[in-house]
Amino acid sequence: MAWLMVIVAGLLETGFAVCLKLSHGFTRLWPTVAFAAFALGSFGLLTLSLRKLDVGPAYAVWTGIGATGTAVYGMVFLSDTVNTLKILSILLVIAGVIGLPLSGAEH
Repeated sequence: MAWLMVIVAGLLETGFAVCLKLSHGFTRLWPTVAFAAFALGSFGLLTLSLRKLDVGPAYAVWTGIGATGTAVYGMVFLSDTVNTLKILSILLVIAGVIGLPLSGAEH
């Protein structure tokens, strides 16, 4: 259950990063409100998951999911550049996100 919370928190991190961009420096109301909601949900779930998980792997998975999700969203919906090195780098992050929970990161 704790890893599921980290996964959802990472997806919410993607949401808050995208909304941060769409808020244009907190000058647009609804993206700013969405940013705050996603951020609170993300940090809240991460905090709850840390009751059961080691902080290093949980944090790395959380940020890895958020970074990967944000990069993919940017390429698909925000016209960010797409190239082979970027895709390879995303795949390496995904490998780390999968590998860390398999390392036995619970206490």
